[in-house]
Amino acid sequence: MLTHSTRRWLAGLGVAGALVAASATPAFAAPAALAAPVENLDLYANNVIVAPGGTEKWLTLFSLTTERQPDDYTIKVDRSKVYGFADVESSGDNCTESGAILTCKVEDQDDDGSYLNLVSLVVRAKADAKPDQKGELSFTVTPDGKSGSASYSSTVEIGEGVDLTTNESLELKGAPGATLKAPFQVTNRGEVPAKDAVLYVVGADGLQPSKRYENCEYTEGPLHDFAFVCRFDTTIDENSSFRLDDSFGFTVPADSWAPNAFGGFSTWFTPADWDEYRSVAELPAKLGPNGTEGELKLEPVMNLRSRQTDVNPLDNSTWVDLQVTGDQRADVAARGATVTGDVGATVALTVGYVNNGPAAVNAGGGESPWIGTTVTLPKGVTAVRASENCFDSEDDGWEPGKPGARVYRCFVDGSIKKGEKVDYEFQVRIDQAGDQAGEVTLRTGHEETEIKDLNPANDTAQILVNGGGDGGQGGGDDGGSLPVTGQSTGLIVGLGALLLAAGVGGYLVAKRRRTRFVA
Repeated sequence: MLTHSTRRWLAGLGVAGALVAASATPAFAAPAALAAPVENLDLYANNVIVAPGGTEKWLTLFSLTTERQPDDYTIKVDRSKVYGFADVESSGDNCTESGAILTCKVEDQDDDGSYLNLVSLVVRAKADAKPDQKGELSFTVTPDGKSGSASYSSTVEIGEGVDLTTNESLELKGAPGATLKAPFQVTNRGEVPAKDAVLYVVGADGLQPSKRYENCEYTEGPLHDFAFVCRFDTTIDENSSFRLDDSFGFTVPADSWAPNAFGGFSTWFTPADWDEYRSVAELPAKLGPNGTEGELKLEPVMNLRSRQTDVNPLDNSTWVDLQVTGDQRADVAARGATVTGDVGATVALTVGYVNNGPAAVNAGGGESPWIGTTVTLPKGVTAVRASENCFDSEDDGWEPGKPGARVYRCFVDGSIKKGEKVDYEFQVRIDQAGDQAGEVTLRTGHEETEIKDLNPANDTAQILVNGGGDGGQGGGDDGGSLPVTGQSTGLIVGLGALLLAAGVGGYLVAKRRRTRFVA
């Protein structure tokens, strides 16, 4: 399973390659609200901005509810207000057209509890379209066999096209603690100047910028991916290249597992395209606080000798590959517990692990471990409450904190540094007298690839329960433990898979709300 925040980054990367057609026009208005709720559909469709000669965009109508829905729908798409400047077509064979009206049938939708993709459309600017032309695309959804309908509208806008391009890859190498220059570059191969630019960078925690700038926003919190966005008040003339000034770079965390490999991804946007991308990817209006260490600037590199007008939807993104050199690992040790109490009593049980260092764990990278914890309770007890970061190992639904299981799999978000402890807190009822034993077992690595820590011998610890005692409880060593709060993560997808999503463009976005990210 993924945290909601991680799903957002994944969904956002899926459209990175599809948002190249640029615009110098202002950001579009927010979509209209649902006019008449029917069957709790909670409709949503994204806005798009396209340019003549530029790439196509995807516009998708979703039902955001996870409640059970009727199997069949009829959807009317009114294209009359955009017909003069944009072509809007169905991406499948379930629609028929009559003039400006598309009539689409949605049939046999499975009830998997996820968001419903009702219809996906492909939008292209007509050859004679002019910047600033704008109109609404209207949807009317009628559940078959039901009375009433629901409505929604989104905006199709024509922008002035530019073609921002960049290097395909950037390879970095350094030991823990090293600062590495990262000369991100952008070129305008279009026929008109690009007014201002936005750089978006997302990657594993190992890709931490060496400085935090006033014109950049940075994410905060225990994410396994890190993101920032920088805005530049710079006009990039046609056939000109700019790059970040020499002050920019990444610093490899001093406690990074080594050797290791971190991946990242950067994309250049026009301001209008960034607004569109942020909306589709469900990113907040502000990623996080701005930095305070001066302004990051763009510096001119060169003027090109020849002009190119080709628009490539993937040529404004850079893959970042950071190789961490050296030999630095960690020892994680399981922490069991001993509890006593009368038969029928409910007592606290706290288990987990401690990172003895020197490297951090749960910090990402292809060669460092994600720490998974299996908690096997003794047969003579019942879990009446479980940690929200623990899941019944036999429950395919991955319901967090589900009581009554005997074997739990537990995960926690965020980097665990040397000396830090992770606690998983349970309340268990003692059902029988006498000594009973369970265990805590750590998995250091991924599901299919084991990554051994420095001392595998301490990756298992006992859980001892004595029924029939005088009450009381014990939780093992609990000093300095990290609180386990917030949304649980389950199994975290590797950054490599996250980045591969970028290549599928708008199609992934069209499908993303119906995808269930499970292990």
